[in-house]
Formats: sequence, C-alpha cells, structure tokens
Amino acid sequence: MRAILDSYDSELMSSEYSPQLSRRVRDAEEMLQKVHAQNAEMEAQLFKALEEMGNKKQKAESLEAEMNILKSQMGVMDQSAFVTNEEVNSLRLKIEELEAERGQLEEANKVLEMRLERLSLQGHYDPTKTKVIHVSMNPANLAKQHRKEEQQQQQKECERLRELVRILEGGNSVPEKLEIPGSAQSSQEIADLKKQVESAELKNQRLREVFQTKIHEFRTACYTLTGYQIDITTENQYRLTSMYAEHKDDCLLFKASKSSGGKMQLLETNFSLTVRDFIDLHLHHQNSIPAFLSAVTLDLFSRQTFA
Repeated sequence: MRAILDSYDSELMSSEYSPQLSRRVRDAEEMLQKVHAQNAEMEAQLFKALEEMGNKKQKAESLEAEMNILKSQMGVMDQSAFVTNEEVNSLRLKIEELEAERGQLEEANKVLEMRLERLSLQGHYDPTKTKVIHVSMNPANLAKQHRKEEQQQQQKECERLRELVRILEGGNSVPEKLEIPGSAQSSQEIADLKKQVESAELKNQRLREVFQTKIHEFRTACYTLTGYQIDITTENQYRLTSMYAEHKDDCLLFKASKSSGGKMQLLETNFSLTVRDFIDLHLHHQNSIPAFLSAVTLDLFSRQTFA
C-alpha cells in the first residue's frame, strides 16, 4: 500500500500535491470513524445475541428439568396429580421452539464473528483494545508545511518578476529591490530577448502560412477525389456541395451527433427533398452515407451527360 501511494504521489504535479494529501487525510479520518462506529455496532449486536442465546438456553434447560421432574413423578403419584397430556405437548412444543431459536442465534453469532474476523484481516482494529500512537514530527505534516513555504516563496518570486517585466516594457530603469541577484539586466540582453521574440513570431507566421497552404491543398484534393466541397457552417454541421450540382444552392447538410458517438445525420434541405429515393435506399435500409453520396454523384453526372 505504501509503494502504491508513493507511485501515485510521484505522478502528481507540485501544485496538486498539497490538496491531494489533505483530501487523502480527510478521507482516511472519515473511513476510520466509520470503521469505529461499525465495530462498536457489531460488538453490541454480538453481545446482545450472546446474552439472548444464554437466556434462551437457561430457559430451555429449566423447562427440560421441569419436564424430567414431571416424568419422574408420573410413576409414583396418582394419575389425578399428573399433568395432562396437552400440557406436556405444549411444553414440548415450547422446548422445540426455544431450541430452534437457539440455533438461529448461534448462526447469527457465527456470522458476526466472521465479520469481525474479516475486519481484523483488513487492517481495522478495536479502539477499546488497540491504542494508536501519533508521531509528533509527522513526515506528512512536515512535507505539507515545506510545500506551503515553497509555494509562498514562488508566489513572491512571480510577483517580483511580473513587476520587473512591467517596468522593462515601459522602458524605465529597474529599481534595486527588483534586480535579480547575481545578474545584470543590460540593454544588450533586452535587445537579444526582443530579437528572440520577433524570431518566434516570424516562425509562427510561417507555420500559419504553411498550415493554410496544406489545408487548401487538402480541401482541393477532397473536392477532386470525392466530388464534394465540404464546408463547416456551424459547430458539428457540415455542408456538402457536389461539383456536378445544377444550381449553386443545391447542397446536403450533415450534423454530427455527440450523444450517438459522432454519428452523422442528414438534415432536410431543398435539394435533399429531390433525392428521397436515394435516402430511403442507402440511408434507411443500407445505412451507408458513402453509398448515398456516390449515388447522388452518379445521378447528377448522368444528368449533365445526357443534357
């Protein structure tokens, strides 16, 4: 468990260490309180069951002793002094009921004992019998305090650096209290930093131009290969215009549904109303959007060829 916790803590960022540790401590304390309450409740049930079982057992033994006394008296006493058969049968029934109840209590006692044994195997303990010693110099508390001090120091350093950047951007001189110890902020260094920023901006601009060129090439390739120009009208909505469309407004609208795993749904347009046969065949029955788009392309192509 300690190795698993250490490996889990090693994956946390420095900013997440303290909240995660506090939450784990709170969860552990809450779990400990619940276990204490559960142990107390189970012990109370066990003691109650044992007490009831003892009472029932004593009662059964007393009734059995009375029964034996009555049986011994039947041979020497007059028949008029004997208890009737009905009373004997009722006593026997009571004895049987008490024995059955004792068996149930014994089963409940075994179940409670098994639960207590399982809790003890899981690492729980009885606070009335086991004493927990808390270390005064707890490593977790020391680490938490050390982390808090580091965060405060880093926050002060960030505030100082922000003030220094603001002063440098304004072209003012750097106060002595804001100067970085062990380094001199000269104009040459500032100029070098500006050149690096300009170089990075130029590089980003070139990357944007390359991306735009590649995107245009990709759109052109898709238009040439599939015969459809694909445009994004709104979020998760795409407009497909065929190169063989008879009118400029003849287009198909598809919408990606997030709830159904990105499944495309055809939206109604004026052009989609003219291809209902293809919709019924390829979308409703065959459930194939590529087949539907191919059929529409062939239909528009045949119209232009015959025209």
